[in-house]
Amino acid sequence: DVVQVDLEGLQSQQEVTSNPDGEVVEDAKQLRNVGMMTALAIAIHNLPEGLATYVGYLTDPSIGITMAFAIAIHNIPEGLCVALPIYYATGSRLRGFMFALLSGAAEPLGALLGFALLTVTGNNLHGAVYGVVFALIAGMMVMICILELIPTAYRYDPEDKVSTASLVGGMAVMALSLCLFKV
Repeated sequence: DVVQVDLEGLQSQQEVTSNPDGEVVEDAKQLRNVGMMTALAIAIHNLPEGLATYVGYLTDPSIGITMAFAIAIHNIPEGLCVALPIYYATGSRLRGFMFALLSGAAEPLGALLGFALLTVTGNNLHGAVYGVVFALIAGMMVMICILELIPTAYRYDPEDKVSTASLVGGMAVMALSLCLFKV
């Protein structure tokens, strides 16, 4: 059984194959795994973002609001990195949306964690804790990008018509957002 995946009238070059039991095999499984690993990494990455936004807001409300706005902008491509592989693997927009939503829901949980930590420690959370948490999450995100996202992009664009330009464009957008929202 072979099914063509179609997104808003654009034909995907990727075919999703299922066995007689209706189970998705091979490439679809790999895409689903990329989406799920990315969702997990982004959810873990979003916890300290929520924490940082909360603590930033406590320090100075304008810092917290600026951070929340900058984080909201970069959450759009994060959500796409989760939703699109799952959508193409399963054909379900709802499933892709739900995984993206769940990975993003970790941010408010991070803010609640910050509230709990600051309540328990009496506003005495050591800066090294932030450094360790942020560095661990950054390392995880870099490895997901290097081992999963970039190779998947090139697998679906073997002639490199848009992958490298998109990679550089994404870096430029992030650099620009860091410059525009420098606090």
